[in-house]
Amino acid sequence: MPQHPAPFVLDPAARDADAEHELLRARGPATRIDILGVEAWSVSDPALLKELLTSPDVSKDARRHWPGFEEALQTWPLALWVAATNMFTAYGGDHRRLRRIVAPAFSARRIAALKPAVDGVVEDLLDALEATPPGEVADVRELFAYPLPITVIGRLLGVPDDRAKEFRVLVNDVFATTLSPEEAAANTAQLYGMLDALIAAKRAAPGEDMASVLIALGGEGADGGQGGGGEGAGGAGLTEEELRDTLLLMINAGYETTGNLLDQAITALLSDPVQLAHIREGRASWLDVVEETLRHSPPVKHLPLRFAVTDIPLPDGRTIAEGEAILASYAAANRHPGWHEDPHAFDVTRITKEHLAFGHGIHFCLGAALARMEGEAALSAFFARFPDAELAPEEGDMGLVPSLISNGHRSLPVRLRPREDRSRAAGSTTPG
Repeated sequence: MPQHPAPFVLDPAARDADAEHELLRARGPATRIDILGVEAWSVSDPALLKELLTSPDVSKDARRHWPGFEEALQTWPLALWVAATNMFTAYGGDHRRLRRIVAPAFSARRIAALKPAVDGVVEDLLDALEATPPGEVADVRELFAYPLPITVIGRLLGVPDDRAKEFRVLVNDVFATTLSPEEAAANTAQLYGMLDALIAAKRAAPGEDMASVLIALGGEGADGGQGGGGEGAGGAGLTEEELRDTLLLMINAGYETTGNLLDQAITALLSDPVQLAHIREGRASWLDVVEETLRHSPPVKHLPLRFAVTDIPLPDGRTIAEGEAILASYAAANRHPGWHEDPHAFDVTRITKEHLAFGHGIHFCLGAALARMEGEAALSAFFARFPDAELAPEEGDMGLVPSLISNGHRSLPVRLRPREDRSRAAGSTTPG
């Protein structure tokens, strides 16, 4: 007799994600699912998920703790999510070493120092949006929500602005869940080719950027890395593979997620004038908007994968067996009815906005402070510049991107200024 029902197959295109999340919650705190051919436990109960995310019995190191790893490398479109060798996929001593190396890039001092640069990028992007003819529609996801984070993370790492755009195209497909294994592998190869070129350029002409700093650490840990498979293996620095995959992680994590945050926040506020009025009339802050967006519509729906280091008993008597995969279902957990009152409502005045959008425990996102700062800066400036902006869903595809992971819209069509308002403003101007 089976221990649990047949796995629920997640839709690769996530065409009705909210309904899927409801079903996952209805199946219990944890339930068996199929994610693109890999069976795993989806955990949607926030209390259980927090427990697992802080447990030493749960690992992110697929090489050491997932019997299905070698097969996944050949057949799973999301193989890169478990095959990269960086702090995202590390466990134990390896994770502590890698996180310690990267953490200074996201210190409070460094984030504060980035604020003027972020404000400058925001203003440049808004200036470009300002050129949209009165009454016409702009795709704010394409022209604002996406370019801001890829420009910021690119400058943090020392990626030339023109190359950042190339990285963006490839990173999009890292989050795609409708690619074949062959398409995903080809995209990975192109991405690594660009990373190798960036590393070579920084070695030839190092700067003060984070990529140059990480490269300078190379060689110190040449006999370490996750391949060593031991607690605390390796030296203080990065192997060549860890260097490349750490840069990959910083670009991936710093771009798509913040773009989705801005996309979802602007969509929510333009869909509900009452919520925008709360901000304008002082009943809530822009940080409230950021936090409620992260709770209501987190940038990542499901995050692959973690693995049971040993058998893990569940509250209902079932067991996650040693070596089985675990999928953190953040979007479903954030709207769990046992966590928040009226969880499906977007409410910036909500007293408690606790969420799992940045993860929890030792793998809590190092870039959380940067994402929050970018969100506040971008949203406050956007709505100050375009106080009369309105959604124009008839002018674009506002369906969600076809991804189990990424949680944003295909486009965000916005009419920035009514034609008659701009015309009146222009007509009232007299020569000085």
